[in-house]
Amino acid sequence: MTGVTTRLPQWTVEVHRGDAALTAVRTEWDDLVARCPSATPFQAHAWLASWWRYYGRPGQLRVVLVRRDGRLVAAAMLGRQRRWGVTVARPVGGALSDFTDVLADGEVPGRALAGVLARQRDWHVLDFPETRPGSVAGTALRAAWRGRQWSLPASTCLELPAAGAAELIAALPSHARKTVRRRVNQIERLRVHTRAVPANQCARAVADLLALHARQWQGRAVNAAHLRPEFAGHLTRAVRAMVAAGQAALLEYTVDGQLVASNLVLTGPALAGGYLYGADPRLRDQIDISTLLVTSTLDQARQRGCAAMSMLRGTEPYKLRWRPTEVANSRILLARPGSAPALCYAAGVRLRSAALGWARRRAPWLRAVRDAVTRMSVRRSR
Repeated sequence: MTGVTTRLPQWTVEVHRGDAALTAVRTEWDDLVARCPSATPFQAHAWLASWWRYYGRPGQLRVVLVRRDGRLVAAAMLGRQRRWGVTVARPVGGALSDFTDVLADGEVPGRALAGVLARQRDWHVLDFPETRPGSVAGTALRAAWRGRQWSLPASTCLELPAAGAAELIAALPSHARKTVRRRVNQIERLRVHTRAVPANQCARAVADLLALHARQWQGRAVNAAHLRPEFAGHLTRAVRAMVAAGQAALLEYTVDGQLVASNLVLTGPALAGGYLYGADPRLRDQIDISTLLVTSTLDQARQRGCAAMSMLRGTEPYKLRWRPTEVANSRILLARPGSAPALCYAAGVRLRSAALGWARRRAPWLRAVRDAVTRMSVRRSR
């Protein structure tokens, strides 16, 4: 009787602590991104590696790789930091990323990654600030986690199906449909020309985008991080590589050959999102800029085969007129098994989350105070 040999899969694990790992893993990292249905543009290698170059702290990077028969099937790129006296591991990308997560090609690799992370002894808690529904961190990782865990409300994002603009406009209620069509006609009468910037022109185009962005927010509350040199460096480096890889599009809008607006669209396997735009303030007197941005971003999402066009974080009124679907992000905390400091950190995060929720519901005037302080600090910095 002839025996049957069953070959079991070979699993290997690597934990890299040096920045050199960023370059070495680039090709297989993006291959895994393409195979991970829940991956977003903020898990693209170019985005993460560029962010770490400008914002990371030497010696604090942790790149965790799980391979099955030599093929990368799960991965995490984390940065260690001290917060409230606790060592916290957070996904690379920071507050500049609308979504945070790890990567896994299926539920089994997700469980394997959870086991690897739980065995690391140089941090107390994993903190994922912004995870989408269906994220690896919120599903496979949480399901396999043996330590304490918490899920807290985070940002609200708005999404549209990646259909043609005409189809979505036709589905709007009568009054909204007439308003949007009128605005589309204004754009057509102005003869706005849309152009996708090639990768070799991205450095110039990002500089123009940031200049327009600063002009449009002049005198108003602006995200101060967008005005800093490190953000310009990060965006220039990341966008050039992502455009070359088909993970982003930088759209420029011209009228009579003059640049009037720019729009950075980031693309993942399932969604595309308008990340940052800049517009000449005078353009607002001629057209509705948000209609221009939404319709052209929808076209990008549809052309790239995405299921959804995300308006990313925020529920601004101009987004709501399109009748989008609300998608709630979650903040996921995973305590290393047996770690007392992790419990203290989680208690602090939960208390802060509850306080912010109360302020939004009961004291909305605090937002106006915050915006006034931001405007003052921006003016002083200038």
